[in-house]
Amino acid sequence: RLSPGSMGGTQSLALQQGKGPHQVGCTDVMVGHTWQGLFLRLFYPCLPQGGAEQPLWIPRYEYCAGLANLTPLSCCAPLISLALGSCRVPVSWNGPFKPCSTGYPLIIFSHGLGAFRTLYSSVCLELASWGFVVAALEHRDHSASATYFCTAEDGREEWIPYQQVPQGQKEFYFRKKQVHQRAEECVRVLQLLEDISSGKSVPNVLHQDFSLSVLKGSIDLSRVTVMGHSFGGVTAVLALVKEPRFRCAVALDAWMFPLENALYPEVTKPVLFINSEKFQTPESIAKMKRLSSRNSQTKIITILGSVHHSHTDFTFLTGKLFSLIFGARGTLDPYKGLEITSQAALAFLQKHLNLQEEFAQWDNLLEGIGDSVVPEAPFCQPNL
Repeated sequence: RLSPGSMGGTQSLALQQGKGPHQVGCTDVMVGHTWQGLFLRLFYPCLPQGGAEQPLWIPRYEYCAGLANLTPLSCCAPLISLALGSCRVPVSWNGPFKPCSTGYPLIIFSHGLGAFRTLYSSVCLELASWGFVVAALEHRDHSASATYFCTAEDGREEWIPYQQVPQGQKEFYFRKKQVHQRAEECVRVLQLLEDISSGKSVPNVLHQDFSLSVLKGSIDLSRVTVMGHSFGGVTAVLALVKEPRFRCAVALDAWMFPLENALYPEVTKPVLFINSEKFQTPESIAKMKRLSSRNSQTKIITILGSVHHSHTDFTFLTGKLFSLIFGARGTLDPYKGLEITSQAALAFLQKHLNLQEEFAQWDNLLEGIGDSVVPEAPFCQPNL
């Protein structure tokens, strides 16, 4: 959908529908009436529905303000809202869940620093179209550009702003605390969906016109993985340590800095690191290789022509202004980048979740073999 942008002409968000065999629905789920609750967007296979409503990509103005504070447009939240506020995600909002007698495998997705639950809609809906339930978390550790909860008394919204590293505090210790909270939230989402799938009554669940009871028996809790981008990538790695039911992790351009050295020996499950060409440092790559040296099933690949935001929806903004502001575009076509990311992830998940699908056709990507992909990390000047 197009929106006028007063600086730089027309903007559009050109997200494509999933290429898998399933149509995709989504809904929001909020649990609890304090910051210690959970907030997530659920993407899932759904039944066809004519004229279905499509959700807004940026669901509230407060998120525009949060994004503006993290960019050179710190005073221009109205501009972001005007240019991007009417963009929609090509999924069916609260669409009818497509039953599955064997249960869909589950992916829990962790967003990056300064992001929120909807900014990875492209990769989440793509994976859902191939037969996964994807739970995209909105973290409440002050790393989201903005988030909120609803109080029990009157349902009033309490907003949780993004927080910079406090003056005088070392960033490592600040981020270390956050990454542990984030990983624990991933574990709690798994527990929530396990309760829902088993038919347990879950108190204080808030949602819109979507009965979570339809998920009963429809999630395969023996096939669960965790995935994330940047700060969410290292969150996914740490979640493997905290929860044995996570069988593997997919880390998109992981920011390895906040993970303490003592935890590396405890990461025994396989990880797929999918890096961009322009973000990683030798130190970060060395930490990934520390994990791959312990587990031959841990893979590191790099997508050539990509930048850090190539894993986010920002890369699909067609207007030059916002692509420049968010550093969203590399030289690689963004749809090609999404294809490589999703196909590599699907091949990896088939291998480690024991799926009976046809995703092994993309196994070469896991070795860095293919167009615009290489093994390990190329020699380049990092932007980290």
